[in-house]
Amino acid sequence: MAEAHQAVAFQFTITPEGIDLQLSHQALRQVYLSGLRSWKKRVTRLKNNVITGVYPASPSSWLFVVIAILATMYTRSDPSMGLIAKIQEHLDSLSIQCRTVVSAVLFSTLLWFSLIFTMRLCLKQLLSYHGWMFEQHGKVSNTTKIWAMVRIFSGRQPLLYSYQGSLPNLPVPAVKDTVKRYLESARPLMSDSEYERMTTLAKEFESSLGNRLQWYLKLKAMWASNYVSDWWEEYVYLRGRGPIMVNSNYYGMDFLYVTPTPIQAARAGNTLHACLLYRRKLNREEIKPVILNVPLCAAQCERIFNTTRIPGEETDSLIHWQDSEYVAVFHRGRYFRLWLYHAGRMLSPREIEQQIQRIMDNPSPPVPGEAKLGALTAGDRIPWAQARKEFFSSGVNKRSLDCIEKAAFFVTLDDDEQGMRGDDPAGNLDRYAKSLLHGKCYDRWFDKSFTVVVYKNGKNGLSAEHSWADAPIMAHVWEYVMTTDSFQLGYTEEGHCKGDVASSLPPPTRLTWDIPAECQERIERSLAVAQALADDVDFHVLPIQEFGKGAIKKCKISPDAFIQIALQLAYYRNRGTFSLTYEASMTRLFREGRTETVRSCTSESCAFIRALEGGESKEACRHLFRTAAEKHQHLYRMAMTGGGIDRHLFCLYIVSKYLGEESPFLNKVLSETWRLSTSQTPLQQVELFDFVNHPDYTTCGGGFGPVADDGYGVSYIIIGENMINLHISCKHSCPQTVSTPTCAFFHYQIKLRYKNCYM
Repeated sequence: MAEAHQAVAFQFTITPEGIDLQLSHQALRQVYLSGLRSWKKRVTRLKNNVITGVYPASPSSWLFVVIAILATMYTRSDPSMGLIAKIQEHLDSLSIQCRTVVSAVLFSTLLWFSLIFTMRLCLKQLLSYHGWMFEQHGKVSNTTKIWAMVRIFSGRQPLLYSYQGSLPNLPVPAVKDTVKRYLESARPLMSDSEYERMTTLAKEFESSLGNRLQWYLKLKAMWASNYVSDWWEEYVYLRGRGPIMVNSNYYGMDFLYVTPTPIQAARAGNTLHACLLYRRKLNREEIKPVILNVPLCAAQCERIFNTTRIPGEETDSLIHWQDSEYVAVFHRGRYFRLWLYHAGRMLSPREIEQQIQRIMDNPSPPVPGEAKLGALTAGDRIPWAQARKEFFSSGVNKRSLDCIEKAAFFVTLDDDEQGMRGDDPAGNLDRYAKSLLHGKCYDRWFDKSFTVVVYKNGKNGLSAEHSWADAPIMAHVWEYVMTTDSFQLGYTEEGHCKGDVASSLPPPTRLTWDIPAECQERIERSLAVAQALADDVDFHVLPIQEFGKGAIKKCKISPDAFIQIALQLAYYRNRGTFSLTYEASMTRLFREGRTETVRSCTSESCAFIRALEGGESKEACRHLFRTAAEKHQHLYRMAMTGGGIDRHLFCLYIVSKYLGEESPFLNKVLSETWRLSTSQTPLQQVELFDFVNHPDYTTCGGGFGPVADDGYGVSYIIIGENMINLHISCKHSCPQTVSTPTCAFFHYQIKLRYKNCYM
């Protein structure tokens, strides 16, 4: 209990002589330093808010305007056209000289704010132009050349959130345009009679209920920053009552071929320290905005750390705290609080390694019910919400649960060994993917924004909750963490973290629980639900090392379109039919944008596949292939620029439910099954990786579970010029879906059909 006494700043004893006050100077110093760090963060946040608020101008430009106005006044000219004199009339109590200076400063400030407003308005208009995305390479229109003036208004050295106030709002497409695009996407998947019936329903909707729903949607778009994102977060994620494990979360892997150290505690030390470095850059807004010719919205970055999903009986909620100085750690059925700051400073990697080793050396067993407590977050949401309210709303259980939920993030020290190793590297990669996705169903805290998993052999990875943000946000963090861990922090020759250790560090705190038998029964029921779901998941990870973006670019085709059409061919050969296909595209060109769907199965891609399977000539197939690729690129650009189909229809459906109106057309559209759900994980910080000098330090990307019980989940990442990594998931319970043959099928299409015939 020594560390508990050290944590008390003062004690007192009542004696016959009075009160004997005993101060702990060491504890008071810790309180002072911790408070000092907190105030420094507040000052930094305030400073950044000012800089971001006046962007694309700078705070120093105010002084320049004031000096310029004063200089013109001393030349006996009036730049304000009489406004300064009007201001002076209200300053009778001041001297003439003071009135002149004060009125000039007030006018300069007003002028300065007017200039900022004008610049931001111009910047917003320029960022609303997306015609540049639809122009052919090498053919730039005069409009796009004028649009290039965006650089004049974008300012210098922007902070992470500098562009937020200038980003355009997501436009609401016209109902007739969305209906037309939907019918076009549905045509290759329906028979003539089905398509005719769907066309009738669509026309009825367009001419009647659709216009009424659209009016409400436009009203919301005028009021809200984004007419989709809040409903998407609530109804697609937070209102789901099934398990979020497998169905919603996703994972990210470690380096494919390299494990920087085999020491588990050391890898955890560097990984956690790198996470803290990223959070510090995030708090200071020192992370550069992602620029895709125009800046992307960074709103999702705010909830990376210190965020938890709280279960509810009807809907969950997301809670974000401004700061947290510790992480929650799970090891062999026990939970610990690990402080990552001491004396107002961040712990070094070596100090974190020592603290992790203390946790691993702790011999205490878990108390009854503690070991599998995390299964509550893996099962159905309603039982978890009820158990949380009944057993974790007061006392020691509430204090320990609060500790987990308010942590910066969650850490699991896993006793398994994972990665590409041994005599079966492919099979081990599959097991590695499943471990990151669901683990043992109780050794992750699936409600936390993300969980860092460190394995016994030094391999690591992460599992992320999906509602608070999309995968590219977490991928950006993980790219930084991996490269900082290996290339900046590094390890000693023995494999330990570098740096010294402070002798006064208190050990990690073991969380305590009092879990009654009834709660233990509920934990077991949630575990049974989660275990059945996890056991049903079939996963295969395939690194394609001899073929990649370099070969694809030689035929002047988008790598993403190439892979999507290959997936269509693989699915057709596997199932003998075409499928409604979901490809995630981002809408972060707009404020608070998240995702949109690209419907990758098109009439053009189906025509190509039929021609290929029908033995058409190489020239005919090549022409159809290029047409299909161009169509896919057009759909992708439309989705990115607000011309997608599914988010608009989704919001119209939500409005119809609020109004109590039934729409056969919307009911039919929203009930369609995405049997092929795909997503590309882009490599965003290419400058952090050196594939020439360090080719083994290759990220493997990440993946997710299948969306449909009889479908596939496909994630892919394009690495450098010569590598594509695939993550394919499905369910054992469906006899038509098997991940390994499908992955091999896809590999075959790329290596032989495309490479030999169309390059």
